[in-house]
Amino acid sequence: MYTVSELVNEMNRLIDSARQNQIQLRAFGGLAVFVHSQNDQRFFKRDEPDFDFLVSRNDRQKLEPFFRTMGYSPDKQFNILNGMRRQIYHYDDSGFPHVDILVGDFEMCHKIPLDGRLEIDPVTIPLADLLLSKAQVVELNRKDALDIISLLHNNEMGAEAEGAISLERIVSLCSQDWGLYKTISINLARVEELISSNDLELTSDERDVIIGRVRQVNTAFDEMPKSLAWQMRDKVGTRVRWYLEVEEVEQ
Repeated sequence: MYTVSELVNEMNRLIDSARQNQIQLRAFGGLAVFVHSQNDQRFFKRDEPDFDFLVSRNDRQKLEPFFRTMGYSPDKQFNILNGMRRQIYHYDDSGFPHVDILVGDFEMCHKIPLDGRLEIDPVTIPLADLLLSKAQVVELNRKDALDIISLLHNNEMGAEAEGAISLERIVSLCSQDWGLYKTISINLARVEELISSNDLELTSDERDVIIGRVRQVNTAFDEMPKSLAWQMRDKVGTRVRWYLEVEEVEQ
C-alpha cells in the first residue's frame, strides 16, 4: 500500500509528463481534494485514493501511447467499449491504483462541461468544478461530504483567477440546469447538517466559516436568474428523476 504522499508524487509525475507531451491531464477526485486542502487536511479520509483524471476530447487518441511510456497498460476491453468518453490504465510494476480518465466533460450523476477550462489550474480541474463534482453525487456518502467540507474549509469563495471557488461559475451552471441545482442544494443542506452536529471536531469559528460559505451559495441560488424552462422544471420537482444513473465499473 502506498502513502498519500507517494500517490501525489505519481499524480504529479503523470501530469508533468503529459504537459511535456502536449496533453492537458487534470486531476479530480480524492487526490485533487487533497491538493486543495493543504491548510488543514483533517477531513481528507482515504486509505488509498484513486487516480482520477480528465482530458480534453482532442487529447483522447494520445492517451494510450503516452501511458505506455509511463509504465501503464490499457484496459483493452473497457477502452474499446468506452474509450470515447472514459479510459482505464493499470500500472505494470506495482500496486498503484488504476488510472481512471474521463474524456471531455465531467459526467456522472450530472454533466459539468469543462471544454476550454483545463488551463485554469495546472494540476486539477478548477476549484468550482471540483466542488460541483463532489456535490453532484446523488447518493452522497460520508467521504464525499467530508471532501466538500474540506474544500469549503480550505478555500475562499472569490475570483477563479486568484485560486478561489468561483461562485459565478456555480451559479452559471445551476441557473441553466435545474437538476444540477437540485442535487447541489440537497447536498449542501446535508453538509450543513453534518457541520452543525457535534460529529466533527470543529471550533465555532471554523463552523461559522464553512456554514457561511454554504449560505453564500444558497443566497446566490435564491438571487440567480431563472428561465421559464427552469421554473417549469422546478414545479415538477423530484417526482421525475432529475439525474443520470451511473454505471459501476467492474475491475
